[in-house]
Amino acid sequence: MSRDTIQRYFEAFNAGDTPAMLDCLSEDVAHHVNEGRIRTGKALFSKFCDHMSACYKEKLTDMVIFVSEDGRRAAAEFVVNGTYLNTDPGLPEARGQKYVLPAGSFFTLEGGKITRVTTYYNLADWERQVA
Repeated sequence: MSRDTIQRYFEAFNAGDTPAMLDCLSEDVAHHVNEGRIRTGKALFSKFCDHMSACYKEKLTDMVIFVSEDGRRAAAEFVVNGTYLNTDPGLPEARGQKYVLPAGSFFTLEGGKITRVTTYYNLADWERQVA
């Protein structure tokens, strides 16, 4: 079930289907953002997704999912293929730049739902690509 939950989460991401992503999460999900503060709860996760969709169009490829034997933790390694659509405050100006960025996410799961999402990527590499 854990692998299925993670797979559904990423399929929803690639489809741009935030409600389906939210369905994979616990109500009190802890979202650890790369270079940012922890956001707690589905409402803040949804708001983050809305912001990201406004600024970026991304598709994840080369996905590899790892799940612990007890199914309580998982990780995924993937490549982010994106377009920078609109300037994200504090970051370089958007001009439709394309980028390809290795990244990874770590998860905690309980009762078939994701209770923690932690995503990492190299921000300096992204900034170099869109500069």
